[in-house]
Parts: sequence; structure tokens; C-alpha cells
Amino acid sequence: MTLASPLAKTQALVIDGNATSRSLMTAQLRELGVGHVRQATRVRDARVILETQPYDIVLCDYYFDGSELSGQDLLDELRREQLLPYSTVFVMVTGEASYAKVAEAAEAALDAYLVKPYTSAALADRLANARHRKLELKAIFEAIDTKAFDRAADLCLARFQQRATYWLYAARIGAELLLRLERHAQARELYEAIIAARTVPWARLGVARTEVASGNLSAARRTLETLIGEMPDQADSYDLMGRVQMEQGEIGAALATYRTAATLTPGCLLRQQHCGTLAFYAGEREESARMLERSLAQGLRSKLFDWHSVALLALMRFDAKDGKGLKYATDALMQGIDRAPRDARLQRFDQLMQGLRLLMERRLADALEIARRFARQAAEEDFDLESASLLIALWVRMARQDIELGEMETLMTQLGLRFCSSKSAAEVLTCMAEGHEPSTQLLRDANGRVFAISETAMRHAMRGDPQTGVQLLLEQGALTLNAKLIDMAALVLKRYRERMTDPEALAPRIEALQRRYVQASGQGLKAARAAGGMALRS
Repeated sequence: MTLASPLAKTQALVIDGNATSRSLMTAQLRELGVGHVRQATRVRDARVILETQPYDIVLCDYYFDGSELSGQDLLDELRREQLLPYSTVFVMVTGEASYAKVAEAAEAALDAYLVKPYTSAALADRLANARHRKLELKAIFEAIDTKAFDRAADLCLARFQQRATYWLYAARIGAELLLRLERHAQARELYEAIIAARTVPWARLGVARTEVASGNLSAARRTLETLIGEMPDQADSYDLMGRVQMEQGEIGAALATYRTAATLTPGCLLRQQHCGTLAFYAGEREESARMLERSLAQGLRSKLFDWHSVALLALMRFDAKDGKGLKYATDALMQGIDRAPRDARLQRFDQLMQGLRLLMERRLADALEIARRFARQAAEEDFDLESASLLIALWVRMARQDIELGEMETLMTQLGLRFCSSKSAAEVLTCMAEGHEPSTQLLRDANGRVFAISETAMRHAMRGDPQTGVQLLLEQGALTLNAKLIDMAALVLKRYRERMTDPEALAPRIEALQRRYVQASGQGLKAARAAGGMALRS
């Protein structure tokens, strides 16, 4: 009796643009007993396939003739967006010319790689080793799967300290978990221990990530400048540098940084969209339109596509008086709404486009009704900075029409007080005001008011009256819904708790506001995945 192959029930996907090579890979997998093998000729097709169905094995060529997308681009995006289950074994196939890049990536993200030409025995060996690693680290990922993150981190630290099998891989997982748990000092210690044991680029980038997470942006910037100077081809370093520059309110510098990242990885849909978005904020509309239209053409079917790109394209098409372009953007958005009809984010994009379309048709009363309906959502818990920026963009365009907008001043002040919570947020909102001076001034005044409240509260705390400082932050946080004020109330309470007369009465109120207006809505445009991070998906 013949024993069934251990791979008999597995499903594999072969991705290769060369028909001969693709057939050879498929034959080798079948020879090893893989039950079902599917083929894809292009990276974009493979991305859509992997977004919709999990595979046990992915065998992917690195280089695709005639395409700017590589197998590494595919893997990076799938990992970043957590679209590959932990159980999937991803094997990159490469020629000698790209060996160095693939070998470097294998240290952190790949399960295995093969250099052409290779034998069926070599493929079997790589698959067996990759599956063994997943089995060895199973306890760690089972803990992650049950959200026992502290236990998972401890298991990783133990494996690293003992230099047990796969210690380097476990150390990277552990560092990611420590960052997630906000144990920033421990995460930094682990990254530095990894560097001391074996220098790897992702560990040095991890040090910068801990500095960003702990709020030390100046130190992170110095670390990144050194890393970029020594390794100018590492795109993840530019991602994190761009984030730091945005946090410091330097939109122009962040755009230049993301241009470099997008140039290094021309097939990366996420970086392309991020670059296009920053170009929009910086007023580089021609570049923005080019980048975002390209993203729309390449990625509309992909889960990695961000529909915010369509909203920005709609604004640019309206400004150019391009009715056909606006309709094209609207029709594209409808595809997203058809897939997720109850998605509140997409519904807000739709309101923006309805308002723009009515303005273009000179149906001003109907456009004003849409704008007012959109504005009534501004106090909702899930209304975020992205929504506020688009609402401002719509009202500014309304203001350029012959419409009486008595409530606009109140609206701009409301949005400024709620969402001017950082330099980057204030910069984004003023950029979206499009040079409309009354709105720009109201947003700046609101930002100044938030800053003044913070300063006054901190003076009370530092002069021995933290109770008054926390009460001020709590009252103004509840009034404005500003995440910075709410979070600062929690931080001052934590730091000066022992000096306060009644901290227990304030804590539940602060926590309730954090749940509703900080954690629920977030404080940024669609959050990017951690640069240089590892997707912890089980």
C-alpha cells in the first residue's frame, strides 16, 4: 500500500511570467505530491488571487520581464496588509543577479528562497524546512492568535536568550509584540541585542521605530539619517522617515522622502498612493493626479487600494472643470460601495462626490443640503481627520460659489478644535482649506487655542496643582473632542496621581472619552502599516 504524500491536501500557487519556467515549477510541485497547483503569469493577478483565497505554498519568481513589479513587491504588500496567513509558505525563486536582495529579504520576511537552476530535491528541502519552522514556532503564534501577546513575547524572548532554533526569527516577532504592547524600552533593548549578535537592517530600523513610538522624533530622525546614509536602497527606512517628517509638520520634506521610496519600489501600490496624497497636500497637483490615476488604473481590484485616492482625484477633476473625470471617479467609487454598501468611510466619500457633482451642475441649493448633511456627522465618534479634511475641501469649494454660508465659520472652528491635535494634523487641515484665507485663519486660531489649553494645564500641574490641570484638560477635551487634550488628561493623571485629591473620580471619565474619541476615530489619515514591521497574522 502506497502512503499518501504529506502534501496531498495542500494547495499551491505558482507565479512566473515565463511559460517554460512556470510549467517546470508546477511539475516539480506535483512530483512532490502537492494536491492542487494553480498558476499566475503576472504579479497583479497573483495579488488578487491571494487576497481572495489562502494557499499553503506560494512559489514566486523574483523578476518579471516587462514589468516594474517584482516578486518582492508582491510579498512586501501582502505582508504589510496582513493578507498572507502565517501557515502559508512563500518561496522566492531568483537568478544570480538578484540573489543579494532576495537573501537579505529572507532573513526577515521570506520563508525560503531558491537560486536558479535548482532541483526538485532542493525545493523539497526548502519546503520541509519552512514547514518545520512554522511547527517549531507554533506555540508563539497560537498565543498571538488568542491575543495572549504578553505570553507570546515571553516565548520569543526565551527562544532568543537561549539561542534556540530560529532564534533570530523569534526575536523579530518578539520585538514587534513588545512595540504593540507599548513596552518600548524592552523592544529597543531587544533590537539592540539582535544588532550586537548579528547585524541585520530590520533590527536597526526597529530601533528607530521604538524611538518614534516613545515620542522621541529627533532621535528617530538621527537614527534614520544614519541608516539611509549607509543603506540608501532600503525603502522601509524612507517610509518611517516620511512619517517622522509628517509628524513634525514638514509636508514638503515628507513628499520628497516618499518620492524616493516610490522610486525604489515602483510597483508598490501603497507607496504610490501615499506619494500622490502628499503631493496633493503640498499643492503639487499635476504629480498627485499622475500618481493617483496610475494607482487607480493598477489597483482598483486590489484590497490594497485606498479609496481616499479616488476622493482626491474627484477634487482635482472638479477644480479642472473636468466633468468626465469626475464621473469616472464617481463610477470607480461605486465599485467599492457595491462591495461594502454599509462602509461609513465610503459613504462619506460618496457625499463629497455628490456635492461636487451638484456644484458642477450649478444645483447650488441641493449641493448645500449635501454639505450640511455631511457637516452634521462632524461630532460622531468615528468621524476622523480624513473625514474632516474632505469636509473642509467641500465647504471651501462651496464658498467660491454664490452661496450664503452663515454656518461655515462655526464649522471650521469646530473641526479645528477637534482635529488640530498635532503639527501634521494642523498642516493637513490648512492644506485642505486651499488658500481660503478665512477658513485657514480659523483653523490656525483653533490650533493655537488647543496649544494654549495644553500649556495652561501643564503649568497648573508643574506648579503643584495637577487636579486643576487634569480637570481643565478633561472639560476642554469633552467640549472639543480633541484627542490630544483627552490623552494629555490621562498622561497628567498618571504622572501626578499621588499628588491629586480625587483621581479616582476623573479616571473613568477620561477613559470613556478615550474609547469614544481617540481609539474609535484615530487621529490621522488612513494609517500606514509599520515601516519595516512584520505582520503578525496567524
